[in-house]
Formats: sequence, structure tokens, C-alpha cells
Amino acid sequence: MGIELRELLTWSRQRKWLASALVVLTLGVGILIGTVVSGRVSALPQLREVSTVPAPLAIPSPVQLSSTFGTIANRMEPAVVNISTTQVIERRRTPNRRQQQRPGQQDPFQDFFDRFFDFQEPQGPQRESSLGTGVVVDRSGYILTNNHVVEQATRIQVKLHNDPTRYNAKVVGRDEETDLAVIKIDVDKALPVARMGNSDAVQVGDWVLAFGSPFGLEATVTAGIVSAQDRGVGRQFQRFIQTDAAINPGNSGGPLVNMAGEVIGINTAIITRSTGFDGVGFALPSNTAINVYNQLIRSGKVTRGSIGITFQEDRSANPVLLKELGASSGIVVEDVKSGSPAEKAGLQPGDVIVEVNGSPVRTGSDLVNPIAATPIGGKVRVVYLRDKQRKDATLTVEDRTKIFPDAVARVEDEEDRPGEPEAAQFGMRVEALTPEIGRRLGMDATRGVLVTEVEPTSFADDIQMIRGDIIVEINRQPVTNLAEYRRLMSELRPGQNVMFRVQRRNPADGRFLTVFLAGVVPSPQQ
Repeated sequence: MGIELRELLTWSRQRKWLASALVVLTLGVGILIGTVVSGRVSALPQLREVSTVPAPLAIPSPVQLSSTFGTIANRMEPAVVNISTTQVIERRRTPNRRQQQRPGQQDPFQDFFDRFFDFQEPQGPQRESSLGTGVVVDRSGYILTNNHVVEQATRIQVKLHNDPTRYNAKVVGRDEETDLAVIKIDVDKALPVARMGNSDAVQVGDWVLAFGSPFGLEATVTAGIVSAQDRGVGRQFQRFIQTDAAINPGNSGGPLVNMAGEVIGINTAIITRSTGFDGVGFALPSNTAINVYNQLIRSGKVTRGSIGITFQEDRSANPVLLKELGASSGIVVEDVKSGSPAEKAGLQPGDVIVEVNGSPVRTGSDLVNPIAATPIGGKVRVVYLRDKQRKDATLTVEDRTKIFPDAVARVEDEEDRPGEPEAAQFGMRVEALTPEIGRRLGMDATRGVLVTEVEPTSFADDIQMIRGDIIVEINRQPVTNLAEYRRLMSELRPGQNVMFRVQRRNPADGRFLTVFLAGVVPSPQQ
């Protein structure tokens, strides 16, 4: 009996626990079902409300994404400028234009003028405007940009960040070999400048930002990475940093910036099939730009050294050729200029240059760059192989323009070119008014000078001087010959008022009328 009682008590306790568990489970399921049903019921009015009445959008709290990019952009943009240039394209008259004119339409004076001075009447000087970018590198207004941005420009204007004024700029110097130029604006304040970096530290995969004015859209920033280095796609001295940061027309001359906010390149070119960005852009390394800039501000030109050899880099990369010549890498000399340092040192075609100043030569840049950077008269040590035998020589570097005068693109001042007419003043050229010219023009007197050319957008053009005018007075001082004209013009100073008295032929009846033209003498950069 005792055993049966204990079993009965145990069974009774188990039933109580089981009943309690069932009650708890039932309550839990009920609560869950009630919550779900309640939520659905409460959601139905909201769904109906959303479907009928649109809820207003709320502006979320600002979240700063990629704060590094934003910080760099805010610091760099004040030093990036927009450059606009004006170029004048002269379109000459076609040979049959005179034949197309009806009798009575020709101006006999103009006909004589064209024949006598061997000029052809242009169909009208056509102005072309272009946009580019520059970066301020000196607080006094020196700006680094691309040569192709300012080349052949008759007027260069610079617009600073958040400044509506357009400042006239003058060219300090240009280097066609690297497509770099330095221009300067005169301002009455210190300008923000960009910090230059060392492009030797750049690695493939580095993040970079490209600044500029693509398609004229100022203060534009694009991001990408360095996709390649030492890319040669231009002239001999152009070895580029390749990037996939978007570079488009108008970005030229703008800075390529690393994540330290330093300029490590000057945006220069793109490869494209559509005239727009196709994912490949090129920037000239900052170390090259710094070297060119320093020479341009010092002397207005870039001087490069040479030892007087020529080579083809693609042929030097032929492993079979190098093996036959006994080298694993190097540059094969193809020609040695007569009288050059290389000839004086005994170098010959077929030699393989493997070292310059102790550094190995694997590419053309490895050979050319250290020699070009050596001051004229400086020494370089070259190691080369001949008949698989190692030899060395010390050479004195000479001016590349003197060794290869025909192969070097040089920028010369107009007045230094033999056979050229004297430089234009205020955008106009004049000739002496000789008795023969006076007689052909139908003039009894030959006092004054004859205007033979007026440059569009120039000061002379602005005051409405035209070709064929005869200047007889400057500021009420008589001009009787070319010498007096030059003297009076040399006495004019920027900011001074000047008045020209000219004789101008009336095409209607051939008579010469007196016309007064006046303006404010421009500063040299204008």
C-alpha cells in the first residue's frame, strides 16, 4: 500500500506540472496572436492613408560622407583658377573671291593695299575662345597651367575662386616639350596657394582628386585612383601619371591631388574615342612641373642637357637584340652626333648604355631624365657595353638646343626672329608712308605712318583703329615719319590717355577724312 500511495502522489504532481505548462503555453500563444492581429488592424488605416494622401518628405540630419574628400576640396579649391583665352584665326580669302565680286563692288584702295603689301583680305578674323584651368603656386599671382591652354592666345583672363573679376594674365614662360606654362596676374592681395607634393611617392592604387573646369563648369572635383605610372603617350619628356579620375576638356592645367592635399600632377591629356572622358586620363608628375616652373620663372625658358646620342626605345626593348649585345636591359645607341660629348667620349652606335650616374637604365627616361636635368657644363658618368665588355665614360653635358637645333621645339621672342617685322605696339603694325605709297593712295602729302595690321581684341582694335589708317598725330604731337612715331609711342605710359589723329579713306568717294581715336594706354599684360 505504501508503494502505491507514493506512486499515486508522484503521478498527481506530474499532472499538476503538466497542467501548469499547458496553461502557460496557451497564454503565450494567445498573447502572440493578439499582438499580430492588433498590429494588422492598426496598420490598415495607415495603409489606406498612405495610398490616398502622400506623406511629406522630411530632410534627414546631414551626414558627412567621405569627409576626407570634402576637406581636401575645401582646402584646394581657392587655389584653383579658371582660365579663358581668346585666339584669333585668320581665314584668308579664296582665290576666286574677287572673281565672284560684281563690277563696282571692289574697293580700288583695298585692291592696291592687298597687292602692294602682299596681303590678302581675310574673310573676317574669327575669334575662338577656349577654357582651361590653372593652379596658383605663388601668393603674388604665379599660376601653373598647360602650354596648350595659353598657346597662341591673344588674350588670357583668369577668374579666381569666388571672385567675379577677370584678371588679365601675361605669359611668364612656356615649355612645349612638357606642355607646361607659367602665367602671372597682378593682384592687390595675397592669393591662396596649393601645396606641391613629391610625385615619386605616388603608387598605383592611390586615391586622387582631379580639380578643374570641365566644359566650363568651374570648381569641379572628380575622384579616382592612380591606374598606372610612367606612362609615355606624348613627347620625349612627357611621362605621365595615369588616372581614372574623370578629366575632360577644360580640366587641362588643373591639379591632380593626393589624399594629403598635395598636388602630385598637372592634368594634361586624355585618351578618348568620343572627345569626352573614357576612363583614362594623364597628369604630368609634380616633380617635372616643379623643375620646369623653377626654370621658367628664372629665365623664361627651359634648358635641357644632352650628350648627343639618338635611340629608339621600342627597339632597345627587344630581348633578342639585348641578349646578342650582352645586356639584360639598357638603351641601344643608334647614332652619335658629330662633335657631341658622346663622340668626344668615344661612344659608338651599337653600344648599350646600362647605367647613368650609378642608376640602372631600363627605359629611355632612365637615360634621358638625369642627363637633361644636369646643368650645362656638368658631368655625368655613363656605363655601357661594347662587344659584351663593360666600359665607362665621364661626359660633359651640353645644351640640347645646340646639339639638336632642328629637333627641339623652342619658344622665341618675335623680335629675335630674323626677317620678321618689328613687334606690334598696342596690337597694330605700321609702315613708313613713302612718296610711292602716297602717290598710289592718291595723297599729295606723305606725312604720317600707315597702319598695315590691327590685331583683333587688341587695344588698337578696341579704339576702332583699322588697317589702312594713316596716323598723323599722337596726343597732338605731329607724326611725320616712322622715327617720330616710335619716339612718341615709347613715351606713353600705362594708365595715360592717348589720342590718335588719323586720315581714313572714305570708300564711298575715295576722299580722306580726319578721324580722332582715343583710349587709356593699357598695361603690358593687356
